[in-house]
Amino acid sequence: MDERDSEQLLRGRVYGADHDDPGPRAGRVYRELVGGPLDGLLLDVTGWAADTLADGADLPTHLGRYGGAGASRYAPRPGDGRRWDWGGDSR
Repeated sequence: MDERDSEQLLRGRVYGADHDDPGPRAGRVYRELVGGPLDGLLLDVTGWAADTLADGADLPTHLGRYGGAGASRYAPRPGDGRRWDWGGDSR
């Protein structure tokens, strides 16, 4: 990751973070969410196991197709695991 990429990622808000302190923290590991309702947010994956990182995640959100009862699916982008692409919404 070059310096410009690092600076761009650090400008984002973190999924699930407190609204009073939404930014990324030093020493944490993040993935950028791309597309869908959580587009542009960062996901803190610090401490996640390699197999969990490879699988991606279903992230609860009220912003998706199913409102507060739903989740949005994000998975690593082939060839660029730092970015996770939206795969759809589910209940």
